[in-house]
This record gives sequence, structure tokens and C-alpha cells, in this order.
Amino acid sequence: MNKTILSDLFLALNILVLEKIDIGLFRVTAQPPNWLRRFCSQELKFGMNMLIPQEEFAFLENFLFDAEDFWYSNSIGKLSSGIWSQKNLNGYEEQLEAYALCVNESKILLIELAQDKFKYKQHLIQAGREQQLNYQQLLKENQKKEVLINCIIHDIAGQLNAINCCLALLEFENLTDRGKEHLEIARKQSIKQEMLIRNILDAFSAEVRSLESFIVDTHTSPDILVAIQEVIELFQATFALTNQRLNLAAEVDITADWKVVGEQSRLDRVITNLMENAYRHSPENSTVTIGLQAEAEYILFTIDDEGEGVPPEMVDNLFQKFSQGQNRSGRGGIGLYFCRMTIEHWGGSIGYSARQEGGSRFWFRLPKAGGIGI
Repeated sequence: MNKTILSDLFLALNILVLEKIDIGLFRVTAQPPNWLRRFCSQELKFGMNMLIPQEEFAFLENFLFDAEDFWYSNSIGKLSSGIWSQKNLNGYEEQLEAYALCVNESKILLIELAQDKFKYKQHLIQAGREQQLNYQQLLKENQKKEVLINCIIHDIAGQLNAINCCLALLEFENLTDRGKEHLEIARKQSIKQEMLIRNILDAFSAEVRSLESFIVDTHTSPDILVAIQEVIELFQATFALTNQRLNLAAEVDITADWKVVGEQSRLDRVITNLMENAYRHSPENSTVTIGLQAEAEYILFTIDDEGEGVPPEMVDNLFQKFSQGQNRSGRGGIGLYFCRMTIEHWGGSIGYSARQEGGSRFWFRLPKAGGIGI
């Protein structure tokens, strides 16, 4: 490529090309762009020498100190001045950007008109500010909704507690056998209603918290094995009522470090929801097995049951809000949705797979405490 083509190329790119001759003295080594006339009263042409006046170009003069060090070290690449605003001869501000380069033995200074780049950056900054404001507004709106739903559920729960008290008092009445059956049905339905209310509250709280940042604190990271053992102890009696067995997989090393990223109470709720789900969909005289596997940066939790499994058409929407299959209760869908929102908020993943021997496997992965960050 000859010098004429190179000069025309820089002209087309609207870039002023200068070669350093002495301190503050430069030679114009390509056809100067038209915008230069707005800053220099002297008409500059290809091959002419020019002095950069300190008063008119104070920012550029300051950049040249850094450029001198860059040229002296014969560094590879380029040194940018960053965009600065410069008043032209008519008093209007325009944006410029300079670059220092070393080309063989030559010390090159490139100056370009950066108005488009400046406007683009301004647009990005403005868009970022607007998104931040929208995000803050969204947080406030969700916090208002959380307060509202807590108030509503508190009122519903209060009425439900009154119903439970009345049902408890009816136990002391002289009821017929049929009356006792009706009372037991009422008590079971009341318990289901309590669980549904709790799951709705958990799911909505998970949505709100998913918008908030989560800070990993290794000192308070929960031990998932301890959480599993506590939930197993809590559910043993319930499983025994239907002759179901609830076991921790034999290959789990109880001496290993099983701490994960998360919060203890919410991790307990996730495990409880998955265990309730396995219990509801497991037949009598079956076994539910919980497993743990240590991976490179994650810990894998699995819970296997011997039920009918999930219909293929339901798998894709299994962890969506209010998702439910045939003969499945709505609270199951809410519970799984809460699990997904919570696990993903902690940087993990959750899913379902059908077991070859029959039944379902629900699983989730969480980062190890002290491993990768969120």
C-alpha cells in the first residue's frame, strides 16, 4: 500500500495523523481531515510541521506527557487519551480522542473526531441509569406486593386457626362414628389449606428475593447433609403411616464437608418441598432415597421415589408457577416453583429425570461454599 492510498484512507476515516519531530512539534503525515479547520486558524497541509498550542489544547498537551513515556518505552499497541471536549474556533464544544503509537522508529499521534462515540457512550450511560431506576422501582413494587400478600395470608391464616380450634374442641363432643369421620376429613383439609397458604407465600417471597443480590458468606453457609438428616427425622413418622421408607443413600460420606451456598431456613424449605412431593406421589410399601454427590465445584442433591413418574407432556413446565399434572395438587406446582426460584438465585440449577427402574428423580446442584462466587 503506497503513501497516497494510506493518506486517503486516514482522510476517509476522518483521522489526523501526526509524527513527532520534537517536543510539541509534529509533522502532518497524511491529508488532514476537514474538521481540523474548525480548530486551527492556520491551513495545514500534508507534510507541514505544526506546534500544538498549550493554551488551546490543554488536555491534549497533558496527554502528551503520558505519550512521551509510551514512545520512549517503544511499547506495543496504542495509548488512548480517552474522549475529551474541546471548543472549536466558533466556541462550540466537540469531542476528540487521541492515540499514541510506535510504528517502527516513528512516534505517531492519531487524533479523531469522537462525537459519534461520545454520543453512543452517553446513550449507554443514560440507558444504564434508566434501567437502574426501573429496577429500583420494580423492587419497591414487589416489596409492596410482598407486604400486601403477607397481610392477606395472615388474615386467612387467622381464620383458619379459628377453624382448627373449633375442630379440636369438637373432638371432646360425643360424636357418632360418621361424625368423627367428617371431623377427620375436615382436619385433613385444614392441614392441606395451611400447606397451600405457606407454599403461596414461599413462592411469592422467592420471586421478590430473586430480584435482590445474594452475598455469599462462607461462615454462615448451610450444611446440606445436616439439613437432610433433620428433615428425614421430621418425616419418618409421616412415611411410617403408609409403610413408606425414607432413607439416606448408603454411599453418602457423612464425614465429608457438605456446605453449600445458600441460607439455612430456605434450604430446609426446598428439601422439605421435594420430600413432600415424593411422599404424595409414592405408593405404599415403597422407598424414597436421598443422595448427595460431590462434584468439582458443586454438590448434587437427588431424591428418588418409586411412584408413577411425571407424564412427558408435563416435564417442560414442571417448575413453572402453578404447574400441575393430572391428579396432582396445585400446591405441588407452587412448591416446585419456589424450589427453582430459590436454587437459581443461589447460582444453582434444578431438574427432573425419569428413573429407568420406574419412578422419579428430582435433583438440584448448588455451588460449594467457598468455591465459585455468585
